Amino acid sequence: MPIRKDDGRRWVEMDVLVPGTPEQVWDAIATGAGMSAWFTPTTVEEHVGGALHFDFGGGASQRGVVTGWEPPRRLTYEEHDWSSIGSPGPLATEITVTSRSGDECVIRMVHSLFTDADDWNDELEGFEGGWPGFFEVLRLYLRDFAGQPAETVRVMAEYPGDVAGAWTRLVSALGLAGVDVGGRNEAPSATTELNGVVERIHQTRASRDVMLRLDCPGPGIAIVGAYPMGDTTRAMVCLYLYGDSATDTAAASQQEWAQWLDSTLGRDPIVSER
Repeated sequence: MPIRKDDGRRWVEMDVLVPGTPEQVWDAIATGAGMSAWFTPTTVEEHVGGALHFDFGGGASQRGVVTGWEPPRRLTYEEHDWSSIGSPGPLATEITVTSRSGDECVIRMVHSLFTDADDWNDELEGFEGGWPGFFEVLRLYLRDFAGQPAETVRVMAEYPGDVAGAWTRLVSALGLAGVDVGGRNEAPSATTELNGVVERIHQTRASRDVMLRLDCPGPGIAIVGAYPMGDTTRAMVCLYLYGDSATDTAAASQQEWAQWLDSTLGRDPIVSER
Protein backbone atom coordinates (compact mmCIF):
# COMPACT_ATOMS: atom_id res chain seq x y z
CA MET A 1 0.00 0.00 0.00
CA PRO A 2 1.47 3.43 -0.92
CA ILE A 3 2.40 6.05 1.63
CA ARG A 4 -0.45 8.47 2.30
CA LYS A 5 0.14 12.20 2.74
CA ASP A 6 -2.01 15.03 4.07
CA ASP A 7 -1.23 18.42 5.70
CA GLY A 8 2.34 17.66 6.73
CA ARG A 9 1.54 14.13 7.86
CA ARG A 10 2.57 10.94 6.06
CA TRP A 11 1.55 7.48 7.13
CA VAL A 12 1.19 3.81 6.27
CA GLU A 13 -1.71 1.65 7.43
CA MET A 14 -2.26 -2.09 7.56
CA ASP A 15 -5.36 -4.18 8.29
CA VAL A 16 -5.34 -7.79 9.43
CA LEU A 17 -8.25 -10.12 10.23
CA VAL A 18 -7.56 -12.36 13.23
CA PRO A 19 -9.54 -14.88 15.28
CA GLY A 20 -10.62 -13.99 18.79
CA THR A 21 -12.88 -11.72 20.81
CA PRO A 22 -11.96 -8.02 21.21
CA GLU A 23 -10.75 -8.77 24.73
CA GLN A 24 -8.46 -11.62 23.55
CA VAL A 25 -7.11 -9.51 20.70
CA TRP A 26 -6.54 -6.53 22.99
CA ASP A 27 -4.55 -8.65 25.42
CA ALA A 28 -2.39 -9.80 22.50
CA ILE A 29 -1.67 -6.38 20.96
CA ALA A 30 -1.70 -4.01 23.94
CA THR A 31 -0.08 -5.80 26.89
CA GLY A 32 3.52 -6.77 27.50
CA ALA A 33 2.75 -10.44 28.03
CA GLY A 34 0.56 -10.53 24.94
CA MET A 35 3.01 -8.82 22.58
CA SER A 36 5.87 -10.95 23.91
CA ALA A 37 3.89 -14.05 22.90
CA TRP A 38 3.99 -13.27 19.14
CA PHE A 39 6.22 -10.24 18.51
CA THR A 40 9.29 -9.53 20.65
CA PRO A 41 9.87 -9.36 24.43
CA THR A 42 7.87 -6.30 25.45
CA THR A 43 6.87 -4.42 28.58
CA VAL A 44 3.93 -2.02 28.69
CA GLU A 45 2.73 0.21 31.53
CA GLU A 46 -1.00 0.00 30.88
CA HIS A 47 -2.11 3.64 31.15
CA VAL A 48 -1.72 6.96 29.37
CA GLY A 49 1.82 8.18 30.00
CA GLY A 50 3.06 4.63 30.61
CA ALA A 51 6.34 3.40 29.21
CA LEU A 52 6.77 0.79 26.47
CA HIS A 53 9.94 -1.17 25.80
CA PHE A 54 10.56 -3.51 22.87
CA ASP A 55 13.62 -5.78 23.17
CA PHE A 56 14.80 -6.94 19.74
CA GLY A 57 17.83 -8.87 21.00
CA GLY A 58 21.52 -8.37 20.36
CA GLY A 59 21.42 -5.11 22.33
CA ALA A 60 18.78 -3.54 20.07
CA SER A 61 15.71 -2.06 21.75
CA GLN A 62 13.13 0.66 21.34
CA ARG A 63 11.27 2.75 23.90
CA GLY A 64 8.02 4.64 23.69
CA VAL A 65 5.22 6.20 25.72
CA VAL A 66 1.51 5.37 25.75
CA THR A 67 -0.57 8.33 24.48
CA GLY A 68 -3.98 6.64 24.30
CA TRP A 69 -5.38 3.71 26.27
CA GLU A 70 -8.97 2.65 25.49
CA PRO A 71 -9.35 -1.11 26.10
CA PRO A 72 -10.35 -3.17 24.25
CA ARG A 73 -10.59 -0.88 21.22
CA ARG A 74 -7.71 1.57 20.76
CA LEU A 75 -4.05 1.95 21.73
CA THR A 76 -1.76 4.80 20.66
CA TYR A 77 1.88 5.40 21.48
CA GLU A 78 4.86 7.46 20.36
CA GLU A 79 8.50 6.51 19.89
CA HIS A 80 10.93 9.44 19.95
CA ASP A 81 14.30 7.81 19.21
CA TRP A 82 12.95 5.35 16.67
CA SER A 83 15.59 5.90 13.95
CA SER A 84 19.35 5.41 14.24
CA ILE A 85 19.94 8.19 11.69
CA GLY A 86 17.85 10.86 13.39
CA SER A 87 14.23 11.71 12.64
CA PRO A 88 11.95 14.67 11.92
CA GLY A 89 9.92 13.90 15.04
CA PRO A 90 8.24 11.09 16.94
CA LEU A 91 6.81 8.05 15.21
CA ALA A 92 3.14 7.86 16.21
CA THR A 93 1.40 4.47 16.17
CA GLU A 94 -2.34 3.84 16.42
CA ILE A 95 -3.78 0.33 16.81
CA THR A 96 -7.53 -0.21 16.72
CA VAL A 97 -9.56 -3.39 17.21
CA THR A 98 -12.94 -3.75 15.49
CA SER A 99 -15.14 -6.76 16.19
CA ARG A 100 -16.52 -8.89 13.38
CA SER A 101 -19.12 -11.65 13.61
CA GLY A 102 -17.97 -15.15 14.46
CA ASP A 103 -15.35 -14.20 17.05
CA GLU A 104 -13.07 -12.41 14.61
CA CYS A 105 -11.58 -8.94 14.77
CA VAL A 106 -9.91 -6.52 12.37
CA ILE A 107 -6.73 -4.94 13.66
CA ARG A 108 -5.74 -1.69 11.98
CA MET A 109 -2.20 -0.43 12.56
CA VAL A 110 -1.19 3.07 11.43
CA HIS A 111 2.34 4.50 11.64
CA SER A 112 2.50 8.30 11.17
CA LEU A 113 5.23 10.92 10.82
CA PHE A 114 4.56 14.64 10.82
CA THR A 115 6.86 16.00 8.14
CA ASP A 116 6.70 17.36 4.60
CA ALA A 117 10.01 15.71 3.64
CA ASP A 118 9.99 12.65 1.39
CA ASP A 119 13.32 11.51 2.87
CA TRP A 120 11.54 9.27 5.38
CA ASN A 121 9.35 7.34 2.97
CA ASP A 122 11.71 4.35 2.93
CA GLU A 123 11.56 4.17 6.72
CA LEU A 124 7.77 4.08 6.70
CA GLU A 125 7.68 1.50 3.91
CA GLY A 126 10.04 -0.63 5.99
CA PHE A 127 7.46 -0.78 8.79
CA GLU A 128 4.78 -1.78 6.32
CA GLY A 129 6.97 -4.56 4.94
CA GLY A 130 8.04 -5.90 8.32
CA TRP A 131 4.67 -6.46 10.00
CA PRO A 132 3.00 -9.11 7.76
CA GLY A 133 5.25 -11.93 8.99
CA PHE A 134 4.54 -11.06 12.63
CA PHE A 135 0.82 -10.82 11.89
CA GLU A 136 0.93 -14.42 10.65
CA VAL A 137 2.40 -15.44 14.02
CA LEU A 138 -0.32 -13.40 15.76
CA ARG A 139 -3.07 -15.19 13.82
CA LEU A 140 -1.74 -18.60 14.75
CA TYR A 141 -1.16 -17.56 18.37
CA LEU A 142 -4.75 -16.33 18.70
CA ARG A 143 -6.11 -19.42 16.96
CA ASP A 144 -4.30 -22.03 19.05
CA PHE A 145 -2.53 -20.50 22.08
CA ALA A 146 -4.29 -17.28 23.17
CA GLY A 147 -3.66 -16.40 26.80
CA GLN A 148 -1.25 -19.24 27.52
CA PRO A 149 2.08 -18.65 29.29
CA ALA A 150 4.72 -17.89 26.66
CA GLU A 151 8.49 -17.80 26.34
CA THR A 152 10.74 -17.03 23.38
CA VAL A 153 13.95 -18.56 22.07
CA ARG A 154 15.69 -16.35 19.52
CA VAL A 155 19.14 -16.88 18.02
CA MET A 156 20.79 -15.12 15.09
CA ALA A 157 24.08 -15.51 13.27
CA GLU A 158 25.85 -13.84 10.38
CA TYR A 159 26.59 -15.90 7.30
CA PRO A 160 29.51 -15.01 4.99
CA GLY A 161 27.59 -15.84 1.79
CA ASP A 162 24.29 -14.72 0.30
CA VAL A 163 20.72 -15.28 1.50
CA ALA A 164 20.20 -18.23 -0.85
CA GLY A 165 23.24 -20.00 0.56
CA ALA A 166 22.19 -19.48 4.16
CA TRP A 167 18.66 -20.64 3.37
CA THR A 168 19.90 -23.82 1.71
CA ARG A 169 21.96 -24.70 4.78
CA LEU A 170 19.08 -24.05 7.17
CA VAL A 171 16.37 -26.02 5.39
CA SER A 172 18.69 -28.89 4.54
CA ALA A 173 19.79 -29.29 8.15
CA LEU A 174 16.20 -29.19 9.42
CA GLY A 175 14.68 -31.44 6.77
CA LEU A 176 12.57 -28.58 5.43
CA ALA A 177 13.79 -28.63 1.83
CA GLY A 178 10.81 -29.09 -0.49
CA VAL A 179 8.18 -29.16 2.27
CA ASP A 180 4.89 -27.47 1.31
CA VAL A 181 2.37 -25.53 3.40
CA GLY A 182 0.30 -28.08 5.29
CA GLY A 183 3.06 -30.67 5.17
CA ARG A 184 4.50 -32.16 8.31
CA ASN A 185 8.17 -31.76 9.12
CA GLU A 186 10.18 -34.21 11.20
CA ALA A 187 13.69 -32.86 11.64
CA PRO A 188 16.50 -35.41 11.13
CA SER A 189 17.43 -37.11 14.38
CA ALA A 190 20.94 -35.71 14.20
CA THR A 191 19.69 -32.12 14.53
CA THR A 192 17.91 -30.11 17.16
CA GLU A 193 14.25 -31.17 17.24
CA LEU A 194 11.87 -28.97 15.26
CA ASN A 195 8.77 -31.02 14.48
CA GLY A 196 5.40 -29.76 13.34
CA VAL A 197 3.21 -28.60 10.47
CA VAL A 198 4.33 -25.97 7.97
CA GLU A 199 1.94 -22.99 8.18
CA ARG A 200 3.66 -20.45 5.90
CA ILE A 201 6.52 -20.24 3.41
CA HIS A 202 7.71 -16.80 2.33
CA GLN A 203 10.37 -16.31 -0.32
CA THR A 204 11.52 -13.20 -2.16
CA ARG A 205 14.84 -12.20 -3.71
CA ALA A 206 15.66 -10.36 -0.50
CA SER A 207 14.58 -12.78 2.25
CA ARG A 208 13.20 -16.24 2.95
CA ASP A 209 11.47 -17.79 5.93
CA VAL A 210 9.25 -20.65 6.95
CA MET A 211 6.79 -20.83 9.86
CA LEU A 212 5.75 -24.05 11.62
CA ARG A 213 3.12 -24.90 14.19
CA LEU A 214 5.21 -26.96 16.63
CA ASP A 215 4.59 -29.98 18.79
CA CYS A 216 8.30 -30.52 19.53
CA PRO A 217 10.36 -29.28 21.39
CA GLY A 218 7.02 -28.13 22.79
CA PRO A 219 3.72 -26.56 21.76
CA GLY A 220 4.46 -23.38 19.86
CA ILE A 221 5.44 -21.59 16.68
CA ALA A 222 8.81 -21.57 14.94
CA ILE A 223 10.20 -19.20 12.32
CA VAL A 224 13.41 -20.03 10.48
CA GLY A 225 14.76 -17.55 7.97
CA ALA A 226 17.55 -15.66 6.26
CA TYR A 227 17.64 -12.02 5.23
CA PRO A 228 20.13 -9.27 4.31
CA MET A 229 21.46 -6.97 7.02
CA GLY A 230 23.54 -4.18 5.52
CA ASP A 231 26.33 -5.84 3.57
CA THR A 232 25.94 -9.17 5.35
CA THR A 233 23.45 -12.04 5.51
CA ARG A 234 21.81 -12.93 8.78
CA ALA A 235 20.09 -16.20 9.62
CA MET A 236 17.73 -16.65 12.54
CA VAL A 237 15.69 -19.21 14.42
CA CYS A 238 12.84 -17.94 16.61
CA LEU A 239 10.64 -20.19 18.75
CA TYR A 240 7.51 -18.96 20.51
CA LEU A 241 6.77 -21.64 23.11
CA TYR A 242 3.49 -21.90 25.03
CA GLY A 243 2.02 -23.65 28.04
CA ASP A 244 3.09 -24.30 31.61
CA SER A 245 6.40 -25.84 30.51
CA ALA A 246 7.34 -23.01 28.12
CA THR A 247 9.88 -21.34 30.42
CA ASP A 248 11.72 -24.56 31.22
CA THR A 249 11.72 -25.67 27.58
CA ALA A 250 13.06 -22.30 26.43
CA ALA A 251 15.81 -22.30 29.05
CA ALA A 252 16.92 -25.77 27.99
CA SER A 253 16.77 -24.89 24.27
CA GLN A 254 18.43 -21.48 24.04
CA GLN A 255 22.08 -22.52 24.11
CA GLU A 256 21.34 -25.68 22.16
CA TRP A 257 19.92 -23.64 19.28
CA ALA A 258 22.80 -21.18 19.44
CA GLN A 259 25.28 -24.01 19.07
CA TRP A 260 23.24 -25.56 16.27
CA LEU A 261 23.13 -22.33 14.27
CA ASP A 262 26.85 -21.78 14.83
CA SER A 263 27.57 -25.28 13.52
CA THR A 264 25.21 -24.95 10.56
CA LEU A 265 26.54 -21.58 9.38
CA GLY A 266 30.09 -21.73 10.70
CA ARG A 267 29.91 -18.40 12.53
CA ASP A 268 29.51 -17.31 16.17
CA PRO A 269 25.80 -16.87 16.97
CA ILE A 270 24.27 -13.71 18.38
CA VAL A 271 22.06 -14.89 21.23
CA SER A 272 19.37 -12.53 22.46
CA GLU A 273 18.74 -12.12 26.17
CA ARG A 274 15.23 -13.02 27.19
